[in-house]
Amino acid sequence: MISTHINGGLGNQMFQYAAGRALALRHGTELLLDTQIFDGSTQFGFGLHHFAIAARQGRAAEMPPDRRRQPVRYLFWRKLKLRPRLARENGLSFNPAFEQLGDGVYLKGYWQSERYFKPVEAAIRADFQIVTPPSAENAAILAELAETPAISLHIRRGDYVKDSRTNATHGTCSLDYYGRGVDLIAARMTEKPVIYTFSDDPAWVRDNLILPFEMRVMDHNDSDRNYEDLRLMSACRHHIIANSSFSWWGAWLNPSEDKIVISPDSWFADPKLVNEDIWPEGWIRMD
Repeated sequence: MISTHINGGLGNQMFQYAAGRALALRHGTELLLDTQIFDGSTQFGFGLHHFAIAARQGRAAEMPPDRRRQPVRYLFWRKLKLRPRLARENGLSFNPAFEQLGDGVYLKGYWQSERYFKPVEAAIRADFQIVTPPSAENAAILAELAETPAISLHIRRGDYVKDSRTNATHGTCSLDYYGRGVDLIAARMTEKPVIYTFSDDPAWVRDNLILPFEMRVMDHNDSDRNYEDLRLMSACRHHIIANSSFSWWGAWLNPSEDKIVISPDSWFADPKLVNEDIWPEGWIRMD
């Protein structure tokens, strides 16, 4: 049995699931999701239930002790290396030691690289089919996207702007980055693109993002329906993502071999944080 710690926003949860699922498939065993963190007060909610995932949420007896509510038991579990055995992410880039992990481990980390699950890509794509039906409005936009030369463009603001520590860690992509990304993709297209923008601050996008093409701001899905935005993103032909795991998945879930994906050259504002394996092969890095 493989267990994986699930926390953070939807994009992070998807990376954590994908790594655990890949390891469980390698060993022909079950995957358990440790979602204990969502039992308390968290910034984000658990979102993987909107997908066709092949895992179940673990019961307390199957999971390591909760660090916040059972600090003494947690300490004994860590020190005595009790089952499930802890397997921590070592740095942010791909860790080749992951491939040597056996059954009966508890994964704790972000695992933000396609390399962790590339060998089972088909299974991950199947697992991340969204099973929650789209609302009528989103279904109409999906039909529209099927006929439109659409580019998804994601601008992450929120805590990246409002929280000084988060801003120092991640930073935000410049308007120049988005403008040059649109120009690059448009130059490779045979039709004039339509830009579908996704953001946690759509009003700011309307006021600040000026592009030489038609722009449609997607502002109808709130944070509880972020999976709807993810589905819409993945239905676009091409993508300009932020330094955000959410839009990373929006681009990755597009199965087209002809898609163009523009990604920030620097994933973190903090130069001490480096993940050279965040970019899948073929994605274009732009500073």
